[in-house]
Amino acid sequence: MSESAAPRQYVPLTCHGHSRPVPHLSFSPLEKDDVYYMISACKDGNPMLRDGQTGDWIGTFLGHKGAVWQARLSPDASTAATASADFTAKVWDTHTGELLYILQHDHIVRAIAYPFDNSGMLATGGMEKKLRIFDLQEQKPVSSPTEGKETVVAATTIETSQAFEIGEGSHKEAIKFIVWTMDPSVIVTASGDTLRWFDLPSRRCVREAKLEAEIKSCELVSLAPSYATPTDIGGGLPVLAVAAGKTAYFWGGSRADQDLKQMTLPHGIASVGLDLKGRKVVVGEEPGTWARVYNWEDGNEIDVHKGHHGPIWSIAFSPDGNLYATGSEDGTIKMWKNCEGFYGLWRGGVSGSSGSD
Repeated sequence: MSESAAPRQYVPLTCHGHSRPVPHLSFSPLEKDDVYYMISACKDGNPMLRDGQTGDWIGTFLGHKGAVWQARLSPDASTAATASADFTAKVWDTHTGELLYILQHDHIVRAIAYPFDNSGMLATGGMEKKLRIFDLQEQKPVSSPTEGKETVVAATTIETSQAFEIGEGSHKEAIKFIVWTMDPSVIVTASGDTLRWFDLPSRRCVREAKLEAEIKSCELVSLAPSYATPTDIGGGLPVLAVAAGKTAYFWGGSRADQDLKQMTLPHGIASVGLDLKGRKVVVGEEPGTWARVYNWEDGNEIDVHKGHHGPIWSIAFSPDGNLYATGSEDGTIKMWKNCEGFYGLWRGGVSGSSGSD
């Protein structure tokens, strides 16, 4: 950092390609050689896979017939899962782009989550107000060689009757977010203004927290194990970051059930991200189009990111913490540098006095 009080600004990278709003984006865990990926959901129905460091487009998953509300990459980055308004969740091969599974639902699917370290399970939720667990290992997609050398994969359809419902009757409103905590037996859901913690072995809701308003954002923030340290926010464990009304809420521990902090801001919050190592909170203001950066310790505003032309619905930090991405109503993704020196496409040095063009 320079000696002046103002933080050094870097011009963000802008990722184009989507034709409608981007309600959600997320990063993969860190792969070998520090490679990682980003996936974005979009109301155009075409989720996109990108290189996580550069934002370069890798591929688009084609097949949904409605808006895609959420998209996540599996712990081993071999598959991607998408939740859609076409009453399905779909699972894709990230190397070939092929559709592997169709998880059929009876209404719009809004939320999807993998366990922390298991790529063969998925949790879904949405307008049905039901939290379900699908075991993908029970049914494998069928591969059949064609006349040429190509092998065609026939997607496997899994009906809701083959899934496990958790906490039957617990949700009174649509499930908008699902977080599978580091403890594989605990799942957290966001529905209306309420967070709920579920114990999977008993299939029961074991805790509820009613927040000040409708929950707009609910994500588990973590660093790759090689980057996490005990001095990070959360002590080296993932942190649950939630936005509701004008307050950002944070929970820690392996079950994301230990209250860490509440930060009430002078404006509404559409989304929240957390820099665990740099001890900063990044929020998308509501109403508005700016991202504001606050100091974790004292809540003082330390930066403002201008550039989006619509509300910021999703904020995600890379697994090494060196950048974060924002997804907006304006249909673009912006990637903001969060480290000094050379990284990705940034060449070090000051490349813009304000980054606010």
